[in-house]
Amino acid sequence: MAFYIRAFQILLAVFAAMQFSGMPEPLRLIEVDPGHSHLSGLHNHMLPGVSDVVHIYSPLSAELTAHLAAITRANGRAENPTHWSVRLFAGPDYLTEMQRENPGGIVALSGRNAANILYIETALRKGQHVFADKPWIIGTEDFPRLEAALKLAHDGHLITCDWMTLRGDPAYRLVRDLVRQGSIFGIPVPGTVERPSVQLENLHALLKYSNGVPQKRPAFFLDIRQQGEGMADVGTHLADLAQWTLFPNQAISYRTDVRVLQAEHSALALTQEQFTRLTGESAWPAYLKENVVDGKLADYTNGSCVYTLRGVHVSLKVRWQFEAPPGAGDSYFASYLGTRALIELRAGPKEHFVPEIYLTPAEAEPIAAWEANLNSVANLLQKEYPGLSVEKAGRSFHLLLPKTDRGGDGLQKLFGEFVGFVRDRNTFPEFESGNLLAKYYVTTTAVALANARR
Repeated sequence: MAFYIRAFQILLAVFAAMQFSGMPEPLRLIEVDPGHSHLSGLHNHMLPGVSDVVHIYSPLSAELTAHLAAITRANGRAENPTHWSVRLFAGPDYLTEMQRENPGGIVALSGRNAANILYIETALRKGQHVFADKPWIIGTEDFPRLEAALKLAHDGHLITCDWMTLRGDPAYRLVRDLVRQGSIFGIPVPGTVERPSVQLENLHALLKYSNGVPQKRPAFFLDIRQQGEGMADVGTHLADLAQWTLFPNQAISYRTDVRVLQAEHSALALTQEQFTRLTGESAWPAYLKENVVDGKLADYTNGSCVYTLRGVHVSLKVRWQFEAPPGAGDSYFASYLGTRALIELRAGPKEHFVPEIYLTPAEAEPIAAWEANLNSVANLLQKEYPGLSVEKAGRSFHLLLPKTDRGGDGLQKLFGEFVGFVRDRNTFPEFESGNLLAKYYVTTTAVALANARR
């Protein structure tokens, strides 16, 4: 009995110290049905302001086992180990059990995309904030549910955020800042369907390696009914970047500001041998068999669309390959055409998959005056990007970011901002909810249009 009394006294002392020092109570982290390694990335470091006890609710699955193993590895590494503790409920009633959690926690999601909207709705109805990987929906049929969920969050003073990690990359932030500089970019050119003035593309590989070891993906990752088509999934990043760059800190309405004009898609064909290398499974699961034609799985991961965003024509292209060449990473490309210059972000083989920024002045621009404006802008941006420099590259100009400004953990940064919003709801930019709707309107409408053409 004396032990329990002493333990209670210690807890009271800790609580009193927190109150006296003004330290807020640590936030609870709740994870539901982990199914993607992205969620494990949240545990690479301890999260400031968050309890070191993570509450996990999940069905029994290989993905859950892999997630727990990743947390264990982070705790046991020799350099900067973490100290996560896990409170686990694993079983068929995991979602019912999750709803017994007290409100005010943070539900983090990354797994089966088709389930995201259900988990988001459930969390919000129970008074939990939501920090969830993209995509929140993969089809137009769920768009009304997403709209209702965001209203529920607003009415309940809850914070919701999807993982737009590219926003944290300094190269993408620099492009955004350059587009705002009228002296070098001008204003966005409207463009046409045939020649969109904004183009964003990415290329991903299904089979990737870590330290020379192939990384397995769950078979459900190849089921578009569970994960969505490529445009609905990784296309979310591209749609987000377009509106975040062109119209920063402005509200975008999917009803009045967006018109999806055309879309198409194509399938990546996987052999049985490739499927086994990727998933470790020797046979097609039942839910994939109807997509197997002549012994190959048709996975609709490739897609493109053209739409207008406040009158500016935007092109998005999503591509996947089975396996990238040795040493290759994911490729990205973005270009913004203004009345005074073309701004490009290139992150392909020539750039060693590190984003690099190039500006090309318009033909009509007096080159000496324009270059002087560019150097002036670069000097002004030194406060935000110390060490930023400019070098000539033919008729273009290469903006170089210091290597020390590259990398970093975008997910950790994003989560830190999210915690700040949870602590002070008044700091949350309200327009983000409407803008989230706008980008999912683009991606899901594009998928619907592409399927209508099949």
